[in-house]
Amino acid sequence: MEQILIAYYANNARKLRRMVDRILLKFGGLSNKDTDDFYSLANEVFVDAMGRYDGAQSFDGFLYACLSNKIKSEITRRNREKRKADRMAVSIDTPVGDGEAYTLGDLIADSFDMEAEAFKEVNALTHKLEKYFAMLSRKQKEVLGLLSLCYKAAEIQEELHMTQKEYADALENMRSYEKIRILL
Repeated sequence: MEQILIAYYANNARKLRRMVDRILLKFGGLSNKDTDDFYSLANEVFVDAMGRYDGAQSFDGFLYACLSNKIKSEITRRNREKRKADRMAVSIDTPVGDGEAYTLGDLIADSFDMEAEAFKEVNALTHKLEKYFAMLSRKQKEVLGLLSLCYKAAEIQEELHMTQKEYADALENMRSYEKIRILL
């Protein structure tokens, strides 16, 4: 028995982990946390298998069968729990009352306004962008407009009749810290 223990737990339980990994390959959608849970479960199954092993077959085959059954049972249990949670979920749009003129959401007192919250962020960003644009020259705004349309440098220079130096200067000025810090 001691040799079996040493064989399975050498190199950070490498042999036991390999066996668990082979079984888990049959199942998809498992996170690292799930895999760690199954490694812990494998330790419990290993101890139980050591106590129940009668020598009638190879220990590897006996342990594999025990692990496979336990892992399948655990995955079934987890999936059952997920389904139970889904059945108990109630939509906020569920009609309530006799005439069903109201929804559950209508009955919940709340001052939170989703649109106001979303547009607060948009308005703050819009204000910053407006300040940034106000600091740009007409030519820099044209360059920025063409950049936003995915024009390449050579195309912008040709379109706006700019030299390479004028284009580089415009970009450098647009990227200057005093202008960019407005956006931060």
